[in-house]
Amino acid sequence: MKSSILNLFFATLIFSTGCGKNNSGSNPPPPPPPPVAFSLSSLKIDGQVGGFTYYNINTSPVIKLSFGAPLNRSSVSASISFRNKLNAPVAYTATYENGDSTLVIQPSSALPFISKYALSVTTSLRSVAGGSLLSGVDINFTTKIDSARKFPPLSDNALLDLVQQQTFKYFWDFGHPVSGLARERNTSGDIVTSGGSGFGIMAIPVGINRNFITRAQGLARMQTIVAFLKNTAVKVKGAFPHWLNGSSGAIVPFSVNDNGADLVETSYLMMGLLTARQYFNGADVNETALRADINTLYNNVEWDWFRNGGQNVLYWHYSNDKGWVMNLPVRGWNECLITYILAASSATHGIPASVYTAGWKSGSNFINGNTYYSYQLPLGPAQGGPLFFSHYSFLGVNPNGLVEGTVNYATQTKNHTLINYNYCKVNPRNYFGYSDSVWGLTASDIEGGYSASSPTNDLSVIAPTAALSSFPYTPAESMAALKFFYYVLGDKLFKEYGFVDAFSLHNTWFATSTLAIDQGPIIIMLENYRTGLLWNLFTSSPEVKAGMQSLGFTAPYL
Repeated sequence: MKSSILNLFFATLIFSTGCGKNNSGSNPPPPPPPPVAFSLSSLKIDGQVGGFTYYNINTSPVIKLSFGAPLNRSSVSASISFRNKLNAPVAYTATYENGDSTLVIQPSSALPFISKYALSVTTSLRSVAGGSLLSGVDINFTTKIDSARKFPPLSDNALLDLVQQQTFKYFWDFGHPVSGLARERNTSGDIVTSGGSGFGIMAIPVGINRNFITRAQGLARMQTIVAFLKNTAVKVKGAFPHWLNGSSGAIVPFSVNDNGADLVETSYLMMGLLTARQYFNGADVNETALRADINTLYNNVEWDWFRNGGQNVLYWHYSNDKGWVMNLPVRGWNECLITYILAASSATHGIPASVYTAGWKSGSNFINGNTYYSYQLPLGPAQGGPLFFSHYSFLGVNPNGLVEGTVNYATQTKNHTLINYNYCKVNPRNYFGYSDSVWGLTASDIEGGYSASSPTNDLSVIAPTAALSSFPYTPAESMAALKFFYYVLGDKLFKEYGFVDAFSLHNTWFATSTLAIDQGPIIIMLENYRTGLLWNLFTSSPEVKAGMQSLGFTAPYL
């Protein structure tokens, strides 16, 4: 019995001490599971749920990010990036709700209006349990428009006066000191533009009639301009380049191969000169001499040369050393109707109607006939193209009552504008800020470049010249735009030389530039809307009447 008890005792002892070598390699207890990753469960800005991009946000927004786990507060600051469009950091406060699973971000001070911000949360964010954020979060938002009026109220007529006077300064105060011509843009130095100078010349009668300058001052400036064009500026076959040096008159190449004559830009310049010739109609020696010099400039343009060997189409460019290398025939529909009209009007180098018919009217975008937003468009590309198509040629050519073939040009210009307006009002791309008061797509500066905006090339950029130069066609819609641009956005848009070139509320970008070819149509078309002055002057030119009639145009003024 004792032997059995002892054997049991030793067996129990051995078992309790690990059973010898057989148990020396047993597995340790399993490690604890790794922290569970977590993710964003909801996002709200000022109570709105809208994905990760927001517009029209208050300037003191409350941004709430809810996660699937309580947050480790010590990891938050290193995980958050809150920056403005220029990538500058924005100071903020962080608070917590829902047991630390909701992070509340608020800027430390009110943000500016119409400003873009980016808030990012990286995967370095940790939960209390040590888990990491499964994927980063990127939030973009834009603050709302300040609806406060920036300037005291004016009558409609006083507002139009102010816009014309301020815009006139671009051509008058900022005109080149040697040549008097219009600089390409407000940063162009000595580079002047022939087409934009034509627009600036047309602004001079407006400035005189509106008492911005005296007739004597306007005449003196015109004498400077015309003398420079006649005696100093380099010409090719009587035509002018796109750009000139305003001091020396030398050609400034517009591109590598565009270093000679630009027939379209020349036509804008000649439209301006003929308009001025009709205005300065006095019998005194100075005005008589001015008219004679303008006649010389116009008659010396070899419009027929630009048929490039007698073809039934005009070519845009010709260079003494590059020849016809640009190879760009001028076909419609676009901004170049005036080129064919002035070519047909020349008594010295005119073109027959066959060039207009076989050239201009043979363009692939000439006939349209489709309806957009309930408006039929007789001519042009889909939805009309940029609005300068209905501005440049019609600074001098009055479309009212103008008919050629089956086309009524009052219908063309008005419907083109209404299509552009309604496109912006409907806003199919959902761009922030577009409305019945923020509209107008045309060629202008864009952020980082330049583009011809239109309903088929909509980059969210509105150019004030588009709506304002459309006053003769859409006075109510254009006035609504003018008042919004001036009263609501005026602190950002209305500057030394009138409205800046363009802006994008969607991308919170405002140009600092002003361009001659955009400022000119504003002052000119506002005057045509108010008095018809430039229309009456240009179309009173005997050769213009004859040229338009030769192409088959009819109008009460022809």
